Amino acid sequence: MVLSPKETGRLILENCKFVTIKQEGIEKLGNVLVEEFTSGSLQPANFSQVEFHPKPDDLHVLDWLFVVDTLNFCFWNYDDAEGWKVEGYTGYFALCATINRALKEKVDILNPKFYSTISEEQLKKIFRSDTKVEIPLLAERLKCLHEVGAVLQENFESSFDNVVKKAQNSAKSLLNLIISNFKCFQDEALFESKQVSFYKRAQILVGDVWACFKGEGTGYFKDIDEITMFADYRIPQTLLWYGVFEYNNELLKKLESNAVLKNGDREELEIRACSIHAVELLKDYANKRLETKKINSILIDHFLWDFRRKHVTEIDEKGLPFHKVLCIYY
Repeated sequence: MVLSPKETGRLILENCKFVTIKQEGIEKLGNVLVEEFTSGSLQPANFSQVEFHPKPDDLHVLDWLFVVDTLNFCFWNYDDAEGWKVEGYTGYFALCATINRALKEKVDILNPKFYSTISEEQLKKIFRSDTKVEIPLLAERLKCLHEVGAVLQENFESSFDNVVKKAQNSAKSLLNLIISNFKCFQDEALFESKQVSFYKRAQILVGDVWACFKGEGTGYFKDIDEITMFADYRIPQTLLWYGVFEYNNELLKKLESNAVLKNGDREELEIRACSIHAVELLKDYANKRLETKKINSILIDHFLWDFRRKHVTEIDEKGLPFHKVLCIYY
């Protein structure tokens, strides 16, 4: 049996060697989240305000989200090295800019019939950079597109819309449909002989559908609270900033030395699992202080990710490292 992301967070936290969650940090950041939520700064509508994101009534909006989240992994570069950049943007926003540029150039990038057989040369052109640096893991991205494109054609009449419809407004059902049908979304690992899961890209795909449609209509999920935060390499930096996380000296030295961890290494599993559990604790803390509407893990994730991007200079100056892993899961 594979433990869910929530169960994974609890299990690994109880057996942590490298990462500690600090209660004072939970309270400090929890109070900030309450203020952000109460003021209206933290809401699903913020998704549509990002210039790259599609609007609910855009043609093929769900297929856009599916393609982007199929490719939404591993954009990091070393601090002193030039990175992949598109139209002046880096990371996830560069990916969005890439897909939107391809659409403007009449590339059929949202059609699984096209991307299930796309060549490496075609994909390289789509991902062309402002710099001389190629997007990381190009061959793996090609493999992911081939895989999901074939499955969509075979099982879902060539559209992610049909996966969403089959879930019948259940976030948990949609998550299960994604991870059971698309192998490249099966973000699982072994921790002390137990099968654990994180499902970062699968959960962010559910979360993006919810946020894009502002939790209504196609984006209404009766059990959206089943979705956890999306365990990546950036949000832990915000958790360190607010004192939610504390790394022991061994882990800190390893990260500061720019060591590249392997997907499934204990240090990596602890950081990702503790990220999930910390956000669950933040959610519980904030919701006890909110009188009416409740905050969920998706919105907290949005705040943490946005905070890191807006304060990248201060975070770097403070020397708060991120864990470096080359893999397709985040």
